[in-house]
Amino acid sequence: MAMSTKAINLASFSSVFPSSLDKLNKPSKGVQNSFWVPRIPLVKAVQSPAESDTGRWAKQRRPQNADGDFFVDHTCIDCDTCRWMAPQVFTRAGGMSAVYKQPTCKQDRLKALQALLSCPTNSIRTEVPPPDILEAQKTFPIPIDEKKLPGVYHCGYHSSKSYGASSYLIIHPDGNILIDSPKFTERLARKIEELGGVCYMFLTHKDDVADHGKWSKRFSCNRILHSGDVEACTADVETKLDGNGPWRLGQDIMLIHTPGHTEGSVCLFYMPLKILFTGDHLLMRESGLDIVAMYNRYSGHGRRIEFKDVGEKNAVLEAFVEEKYAHYSSVKNK
Repeated sequence: MAMSTKAINLASFSSVFPSSLDKLNKPSKGVQNSFWVPRIPLVKAVQSPAESDTGRWAKQRRPQNADGDFFVDHTCIDCDTCRWMAPQVFTRAGGMSAVYKQPTCKQDRLKALQALLSCPTNSIRTEVPPPDILEAQKTFPIPIDEKKLPGVYHCGYHSSKSYGASSYLIIHPDGNILIDSPKFTERLARKIEELGGVCYMFLTHKDDVADHGKWSKRFSCNRILHSGDVEACTADVETKLDGNGPWRLGQDIMLIHTPGHTEGSVCLFYMPLKILFTGDHLLMRESGLDIVAMYNRYSGHGRRIEFKDVGEKNAVLEAFVEEKYAHYSSVKNK
C-alpha cells in the first residue's frame, strides 16, 4: 500500500543512519548465496473431459455481472485490484469481483481496460476483442498524481505470484526505484526503460517478489530485501538488510523495518513527497485501515490512501491504534 500525506514529523526517528548506499550494501552475515534444488522428473499431464469442462466453466461469465461487454469470470481470486482501479465499473458480489456498471464514457472504459490488463489471473474479459487495448497498454506505468506526487507511478500488471500485489516506480535523479515486482512483460519494461530504467528494486517483503529475477536480468538492478525474508528464490538478491534499521538509500529515502506481516517486512519512506510505501504492513481495505500484528504472509493487500494534511493523518492513525489496543486488551483479558 502507498500512503501519502502533506507533512510528517521525523523527530521520532534515530539520526544515526548509514550516510550512503555503501554501508547499506555490506554483505549480510549468515545468508548463503548458494542453494540446491532437487530435480523433479517431468510428468506429462493429460486433461480429462471433466477437467476440460471445469476449465471452460471457470472462464465463463459470473452471473453477478451486469449485462454488457465487460465481465469477470469464475477464476477471480478476490484480490480487489479491479475494484480500486476502476470503482465506477467493478464491485464485490458473491465473494468475488463483478461488473456492476458497464463503462459509458471513454475515461471509464480506459480504467476498465487498465484493470483488465492488471488483473493477476486474467479474470476480466470482454465479449468482443477490445480494439483499443493497445492504447490502454501504452498508459502503463500510470502516474498516480502528476501534481501532488510527480515521478511516482503505478506499474499495473499485477502478478498472481504475489496474489495481485501492487508495484510502484519512483523516478529519482540518483537512479529509479522499482518497489515490489509486477508481472514481467517486455512491453512494460520498454515503457519503464523510456523513463530511465531501474537502478534499485526494493522488495518490501518476501511474498511480493513475483518476477524479481526477470526484472533484475532486464535492468541489471540492485535488489534490496531484508535478510529475515530471504528464501531460496531470493537468495541471490544483491543487498540484504540486517538488523532493525532504519537504513538510508541516498539522502532522501528511508527504509524502516516493520516486522508483522513477515519477519523482514520493510517500508520505504520517500521524504521529498511525504509518501510511505508500506508493503503489507499497514493496509487500507474496503472496510478501512488494518494492520498485520502477527507473521502471516497470506493476509492480503490493501489500497492507496491519501491524507489532506498531517492533522488528518495523525487523527486517523491515533484512532486506529486506540481501537486496536482496546481490541487486543479485551482479548488478552478474557
